[in-house]
Amino acid sequence: MIRNVAGSVLALAGATAAVWSPFRAWYDGRHGRDYAIDELFTGITDAKGELLGSMLAPFLFAAFLTLLGVVLRSRLLVAFAGIVVLGFTVLWMVRVGQAEGSLTIGGDGTGLGDGVANAFGGGILLLLGALVMSGRSRPPHHVDRAPRPTHPTLDGPPPDDTYLPEEPGAHPQASAPYAATRPYEVPVRDDAPFRDDVPARDPERERGRGDPPPQR
Repeated sequence: MIRNVAGSVLALAGATAAVWSPFRAWYDGRHGRDYAIDELFTGITDAKGELLGSMLAPFLFAAFLTLLGVVLRSRLLVAFAGIVVLGFTVLWMVRVGQAEGSLTIGGDGTGLGDGVANAFGGGILLLLGALVMSGRSRPPHHVDRAPRPTHPTLDGPPPDDTYLPEEPGAHPQASAPYAATRPYEVPVRDDAPFRDDVPARDPERERGRGDPPPQR
């Protein structure tokens, strides 16, 4: 948050300096608004250009990009605005140097003026603002976890799951938890075939010889 605020302040200060620079002297007392923007591609002349068609136009575009970048917290837009300001300033210096034969710096109103310094300073402040800004914060990325197994594994039952024992008549191998809590029981089949070689039950023999006969 603090980085975004500090970067925004630097970027806005740089955009203000860039927009103000065409109203200052650029070379030999001639203001930047007097240089037509198309002269940067065709050659510098003594003709005076219109205000919106002068060096002010690219700097206004850079200021618009700066405002948009500050609102959206976009470092790329702010950095691109700084590149636009510095690029047009350097291109102007190249064209003026070709027209004049050389560039001079003087303090008596001749040579490069403070308007060029303002343009350079504004472009550097825009780049510094883009570096200081932290940009937009990204939402946390949630990783989808695999569903929790519903059956017991070799590592044991899954956490937070409660196994209820099966019905008493169920086979012990049908449910692992039930098999672990009750001993193994052999199921009795009611449909077993009848065997003829099994002797019939004798009540007298089962009671024993010493038992008295039943009372009638």
